Amino acid sequence: MSESIVSVDSDDECQFASGMTVLARDEEWLVTEVSRTPDGSRLVVTGTSPLVRDQPAVFFHHPRALDTVTPLRAEDTQLIHDTSPGFRRSRLFIEALLRKTPLPQGERRLATAGTHLADDLLYQREPANRAFANLRPRLLIADAVGLGKTLEIGLLLSELIRRGRGDRILVVTPRHILEQFQHELWTRFAIGLVGLDSTGVARMQRKLPAGRNPFDYYQRVIASIDTLKSARYRDQLRRVQWDAVVMDESHKLISKTALNNQLARVLAPTTHAFILASATPHNGDDESFNELISLIDPTAIVDVKKRATRDQLQRLYVRRHKMTPDVAAQLGAEWAERAKPQFVDCRATPAEEAVLDELYATWIAPPVAKSPPVTGKGSRLFPVTLLKAFLSSHKALLETVEGRLKRGEGNPARAQEIAALQRLADLAGRVTDDDSAKLAALVEVLVDKIGIGPKSPTRVVIFSERRKTIDWLHRQLSARLGFEQQDAAPQGQKGVTGPVRVLHGGQADEDQQRIVKDFALESSDVRILLTSDIAAEGVNLHRQCHQLVHYDIPWSLITIEQRNGRIDRYGQRVSPQIRVMLQRSANPKHEADESVSKVLANKEDSAHRTLGEAAALMGLRDEDAEQMSVEEAFLAGRDINEVVPDEPTDDDDIFMAGGGFDEDQTVGEEQGRPDDTVRPPRLFGSTREFVEDAFAEAFPNPAEAIGLTWLDAADYPDTFEFDLNRDGHRLADLQRRLKVLPQAYLDERRVLEQMTLTFSAEVATNRLELARKHSGNRAKRRGPATREQKYAESGWPDISYLTDQHPVIEWLVDKVLARRSADTTHARRLTAPVIAANVTDPVFLVNGRYSNRQGKPTVLAWLALHHRADGMQVDGREFVQVLHDAKVNRAMRMSPIGDLPALELLIPKAVEVARVEMAERRRAEEDKLMAPLVAYSEQLRRWEAATGARYEQLTLTAVRSREEQRVRHTATKVRQLIDELTTDGEPMIRVVGVLVPERSV
Repeated sequence: MSESIVSVDSDDECQFASGMTVLARDEEWLVTEVSRTPDGSRLVVTGTSPLVRDQPAVFFHHPRALDTVTPLRAEDTQLIHDTSPGFRRSRLFIEALLRKTPLPQGERRLATAGTHLADDLLYQREPANRAFANLRPRLLIADAVGLGKTLEIGLLLSELIRRGRGDRILVVTPRHILEQFQHELWTRFAIGLVGLDSTGVARMQRKLPAGRNPFDYYQRVIASIDTLKSARYRDQLRRVQWDAVVMDESHKLISKTALNNQLARVLAPTTHAFILASATPHNGDDESFNELISLIDPTAIVDVKKRATRDQLQRLYVRRHKMTPDVAAQLGAEWAERAKPQFVDCRATPAEEAVLDELYATWIAPPVAKSPPVTGKGSRLFPVTLLKAFLSSHKALLETVEGRLKRGEGNPARAQEIAALQRLADLAGRVTDDDSAKLAALVEVLVDKIGIGPKSPTRVVIFSERRKTIDWLHRQLSARLGFEQQDAAPQGQKGVTGPVRVLHGGQADEDQQRIVKDFALESSDVRILLTSDIAAEGVNLHRQCHQLVHYDIPWSLITIEQRNGRIDRYGQRVSPQIRVMLQRSANPKHEADESVSKVLANKEDSAHRTLGEAAALMGLRDEDAEQMSVEEAFLAGRDINEVVPDEPTDDDDIFMAGGGFDEDQTVGEEQGRPDDTVRPPRLFGSTREFVEDAFAEAFPNPAEAIGLTWLDAADYPDTFEFDLNRDGHRLADLQRRLKVLPQAYLDERRVLEQMTLTFSAEVATNRLELARKHSGNRAKRRGPATREQKYAESGWPDISYLTDQHPVIEWLVDKVLARRSADTTHARRLTAPVIAANVTDPVFLVNGRYSNRQGKPTVLAWLALHHRADGMQVDGREFVQVLHDAKVNRAMRMSPIGDLPALELLIPKAVEVARVEMAERRRAEEDKLMAPLVAYSEQLRRWEAATGARYEQLTLTAVRSREEQRVRHTATKVRQLIDELTTDGEPMIRVVGVLVPERSV
């Protein structure tokens, strides 16, 4: 995309808006995006005149530049004949303008809800509703595990795109769920994101010229936080402006010293919409949480050291869980009730009893006169670390002991500790694999209770805190369950393929994504997923799996809940079963699993059923804090039931159901109700009609030119396909747009060669479900493939669902607009078609809009102006109703038009009346438009006063100076934002067509 600095052809500031036609370098361009930058107004345009048709470019409106950009005046509009069948070209032009025009700034209702390949749940609309109630859509989505935060993000991004605020999107996720997130946004919402994991970055670097900023090159990107947090990428990101930034699992951003937090601080000022998502957003430290909220709205919190109030946060976050009334009422069969947890007693073998005796006698509960033989850093809780390692496996205990011995080598002060560790290592070393009671019990449960085996499709996910345990179980289970061995794989690749898979943080990101993807595919060979707690956050494991085993259990309610939420979540249609392996000892005093692990598992289950979340019980809101509290209580001999109450003790917990709001404090009167939506005007009866006519207009014979075929069979209603290589010249722009789609999708479905698309949600859903069931291998097939064989091969569906923001729809809209803008015999003028319709007088169809200083519409109107004997009058009906009543549709017949020059003489009057009408509408909406700006200005004033009073009390001059500078900088930025969002300048008027009475031939 070329870029040029241009100047305006006038001494006055020009009001540019998307949809406007301009002249630059003696060529005509259609403005598709306008934004304000330090270099002036940035105009993203598409060429419409023959030399530059369909070519993208970027111009900067700058008064000191050599080139000029000239807006084409509405008063000079040239009327043209439309010779296409049934005025098809004119109807397409009007429909394309309706589709291309963004929603105005004051429209807070949702325009795309219910149009995606996802269940339209009212509770999932709430984040978008709340975001658009703010000055800017900036929000923390803190819904509990399993409610569908990815779907809520998808809807919010879709709404931003419809508002002209979603052209540049950056999504940041943990690396192991990058493709999963990509998959959901594309298959559900038709939002394609370029993936920049380690493979994507390498591919990107090969494509781009040296020194080119990749985040300027790609419009919509998804990248792993592990990739972006490096200093190299942070520097590049500082120089890029985004429409929307999403940061998933945002609790990882809380620590101010972490690289993740530094990345968030780089990104927050560069974007209009800033969306954070986390089921555990508060780590128990109010200051850290307040700092996170300040990234969303820097004026929300006055004193970050104090606990935030509901008033401060009510518009900035949303928090619900399964038991929230409006959520529970909508789940139905899409979230099966969890079965009660089952506990598997594993009676310790003699070798294991010897280890337990030594652990308790020497480390956990030594005689009164003695203390544990441990010294140095981390010594206080190290005995519990040893015990929990053994409760995981003898291999994990040996690893822990050996690591501690290495750190203590050559230190005389640790002689007693080393001797005790060596004694413990000797006992642990005597435990053979056949001595493991847990392993034997696990195999029995997997085979007899769950039904895992080479001939069974059943799957299970097994969690362990210890990597050593996971690797050991991988070696043991393959042989004991009769699965084929994977010993031939290199050490770093073991567990990446085969029926028993391993997922942990030390794997390459492409391996992590492959394992997660395969586990969701019904026909993949994976049956057991052994994983650490890396999979406890964000990973969907419920599609083909309903069984989960805690081989060892974390001493944190939050982590237990996160683990269980991998299969106990929205979309789980089979009652999930959780099992907990418990090490049992002949000595009742040696049963930590019974007194701690079982209690915690039961507490989490009870809280899940009554409260909807478990973190509220202890109120610490941090996994490490919960674990430390439980460990200290255990060492002190306290009853864990006293440490973990049955009910929350904090009556003012803002993270309980409903986001901490009372019922009468819900934001927005219409929130969560069916009338919180708005449907933008449409001329065509359906999107299918528009697509059919647009293809027919673009290609004389679409079936011959591009192989366009409507399947419309019983199994594939409203479904079509076409060949992208048949007419490479005219489809090159579409191929360019599609290249930004997920690379795996492009490769597996050969999208750049042929596409199959559908308007049927049922067809799209069925094909998506089929894609999740199969991961076939082309190489194994013999003979010609049927449609089912050919397309049921991976997690990416072969048939794409056509939403209004699908790249194919957007391409057709732009193609129609570019063709109409270039269809004129008189250069340097706007054109508008004349349509013979069922009207008695000429009707001028006009689009008018006021914009803010960012170039986004604030007041928008579609007007029908009747020219009658008593003058030009505005029709009070809805714009599309006027067209429908005039029978502007596919059934129109051609009719003589008459004297176009005489009609052109009326255009200046129509434009004048439209300007007057727009001024009236602006006055009518001024209070509504200004209300949020005034309210935010008042919030800024209060924040300045409060922070000013606070830093005046600071005694250190340097600290006070830094605080003053920070407050002044923030206030300046906020005032600049308010100024940019204020309606500015004169209205943009465009004549889009004229209806004239039909005449007999």
